[in-house]
Amino acid sequence: MLHLRLIVPPDRTDEVVRTVEKTVGATHLAVMTGAARNPSGDLVLCDVAREAGDELIGRLRDLGLDRDGSIAVDSIDLSLSHRADKAAEDAPGEGADAVLWEHLTDATHEESTLSVTYLAFLTLATMIAACGVVLDNAILIVGAMAVGPEFGPLAGFSTAVVQRLPRLAWRSLVALIAGFAVAMVVTVAFSYFMNGIGLFEGSMLAAERPNTNFIYRPDAFSFVVAVLAGIAGTLSLTSAKSGALVGVAISVTTVPAAANAAVAFSYSEYQQAWGSSEQLLLNLLGIILAGTLTLFVQKWLWKSQRRRAAQRRSSH
Repeated sequence: MLHLRLIVPPDRTDEVVRTVEKTVGATHLAVMTGAARNPSGDLVLCDVAREAGDELIGRLRDLGLDRDGSIAVDSIDLSLSHRADKAAEDAPGEGADAVLWEHLTDATHEESTLSVTYLAFLTLATMIAACGVVLDNAILIVGAMAVGPEFGPLAGFSTAVVQRLPRLAWRSLVALIAGFAVAMVVTVAFSYFMNGIGLFEGSMLAAERPNTNFIYRPDAFSFVVAVLAGIAGTLSLTSAKSGALVGVAISVTTVPAAANAAVAFSYSEYQQAWGSSEQLLLNLLGIILAGTLTLFVQKWLWKSQRRRAAQRRSSH
C-alpha cells in the first residue's frame, strides 16, 4: 500500500475527494479543512493499493495539484486493516507488477545527476578496480563493481526514452560520459603515481592475469550478461526491490573495463586499452537496450492488465 498526503487548494478539495473515492483500490480517506499553511489549503490523506497508485497520482496531477498544492507519497510497510486488504483485492493487477512511473522518473532523475558525490564514487570505484586488474585480484574487482554508481544514469536514460523525457536523457548521458571520462583521467594519474612509488609495474599488467584478463577480451557472453543485468536492474527499480541492484552491479564489467583501459593507456598497452574500451561500450549498450525494452514491455503488460480488469468490471 501507498500513503498519499495531499495539500489541496480549498476550491479543489471536493474534486480531489471525488477522484480518490472513484479510484478502485483507494481507502482510508481523511480530510482536514484548512490544516495546511504552506501552501495554504486543505490536507487530504488516503491510502491506495500500489497497483492503483500510478493512476491516482496521474489524475491528481491532471487537477494541477503538483503545481498549486502538494502530492507526497510514502510506502506503507505494514497496514493492519480489513479495508486496506479489500482495497488491494479490488485494485486491478498485482502490486509486484505495478510501475509507479512518477516515482521511477523522480528516482532516476536524482541518480543521474552529475554531482561531486557521483564523480567521487565512480572515480574511487575505478581506482579500486585499477588495483584489482594490476594485482589480478578478483575480490577487488567485485568490490569496485559494487561501489560504482553508474547504473543510475543508465536507468535514467532508459526511463527517459520510454517516458519521452529529453532533458532526463541528456542529463543521464552527460553523467555517464563526463563521469567515466573524469574517472579514467584520474585513474591514469593514479597509475602513474603508483608506478612512481613502485606499487604498479608494467610487467604486472602484461602478465597472463587468469582472474581478470576477461576484462579486456570482450565476447558474446559479455553482451549477454549485460542484457540480463539490465533486465534485472530495471525490474529491481520498478518493483522497489533495490537490494537486487547490488547483484546487478557486480555482474557487469563497466567500472573494471574503464579502470583497465586507463591503466593500460598509462603503460602504452594500447591493445588492452582498446579491448577494455570495447568491453565498456558493450556493457553500457547492453544495459541500456535491455532496460529500455524491459520498461516498454512492463508498460504494455500493465496497460493490458488494467484493460482486462476494466472489461471485467463493466461486464459485472
